[in-house]
Amino acid sequence: MAQVAFTTLGCKVNQFETEVMEGLFKNKGYEVVAFTDQADVYVINTCSVTTLGEKKSRQLIRRAGRLNGAAIIAVAGCYSQVSPGQVAAIPGVDVIVGTQDRARIVELVEAAAANQRTAQINVVTDIMQAKEFEDIPLFSKPDRTRAFLKIQEGCTNFCTYCIIPYARGPLRSRPLASIAAETEKLVAAGFTEIVLTGIHLGAFGRDFPSADGAEVTLVDAVQTVLAAGGRGLLRLRLGSLESIEVSDRLVALLQTEPRLCPHLHLPLQSGDNRILKAMNRHYTTAEYRNLITGIKARVPSIAVTTDIIVGFPGETEEMFASTLAFVSTMEFAKIHVFPYSRRTGTPAAGFAGQVSESEKKQRVHRLQQIADRQTIAFNQSFLNNKLEILFENKENQGVISGLSGNYIRVYACGGPADIGRVAPVLLKQIQADGLGGEIIE
Repeated sequence: MAQVAFTTLGCKVNQFETEVMEGLFKNKGYEVVAFTDQADVYVINTCSVTTLGEKKSRQLIRRAGRLNGAAIIAVAGCYSQVSPGQVAAIPGVDVIVGTQDRARIVELVEAAAANQRTAQINVVTDIMQAKEFEDIPLFSKPDRTRAFLKIQEGCTNFCTYCIIPYARGPLRSRPLASIAAETEKLVAAGFTEIVLTGIHLGAFGRDFPSADGAEVTLVDAVQTVLAAGGRGLLRLRLGSLESIEVSDRLVALLQTEPRLCPHLHLPLQSGDNRILKAMNRHYTTAEYRNLITGIKARVPSIAVTTDIIVGFPGETEEMFASTLAFVSTMEFAKIHVFPYSRRTGTPAAGFAGQVSESEKKQRVHRLQQIADRQTIAFNQSFLNNKLEILFENKENQGVISGLSGNYIRVYACGGPADIGRVAPVLLKQIQADGLGGEIIE
């Protein structure tokens, strides 16, 4: 049996797409092995969000060649989409696929093997001409307790720091019928939580023609999954959303639907309006604050998590201080802090006022201190309360861990619980990265 190995860089969308490609190979009789093993085929699903992601992509491609010089090496994803020439120049690369045509990955790999690697196969095309969602069924069960379900592709925000619109192309949404069918398959496979993912998730449905004047939106996708999942679906979680795309209908669902997790990831990116404008973000800090305040008033237990970029070109110490002051009042459940990465091909790469790496590192540290305090405060607010936990991992000494609906990592003991099951836990103490408690079922 031929063996194939995969490795993935980047976001959860990339992880989902790797699982789809794994399923295509399994469906053709291949055995999936670890990337560190000697395999007949290596597939590297690359990332291009940062220059570091591209560097790691190149390193992994070369590592595959060292593991087995006779293997077919296939490169897919964002880096191969935006820089196919760079990928083609790496010795040993046989197949280059961008962010389209992944349904053909097995066919292309086998064609490279048939021609004995004498000709490189490159099927990267102009992603800006893509019109339809690449609807590939998931042929195998991922080795996780929660399943990702990609329902949307492409982005048209064109933030000045971001290469993704050029790597992923225009908006394409997955048809509702396909979403329902995939949900039924995942629930039948035993998944009790589904996470909806997409490149620009809040834009779901904008590319669909309206029926009788009614536009299709993310809420329709959410309701489709909830209906198709039935009693077997215990949780539905949303991936990252733009704050300006959180509709009143969506918040109403969070209020009334217990299966919809009280967790929203809403990237802020900066707490200074001048930087937000330079980033081409379409909101002000006041608008962001008002939205979060309104959501928390309606859904008190909700976790609001966010992303913030520090050291954006032109960010002065005064502007960074504005971000610190704004964030200090927001009570986020978790903040992902990133130093700005200068990305060739984006407008911000040519902006004046590039911040030094040492200054970016120092600003990350200062903001991370606030982030850590807010996470601890959010977690502490649930001490001596009960939360339902989806268990994922068995730890040492009879401890089992998992996540609450509002995304708190919980370590529990004292009762029966299996991986993949949901059980109530009484939360009793702070842990390094979450809370500890006792199963009370």
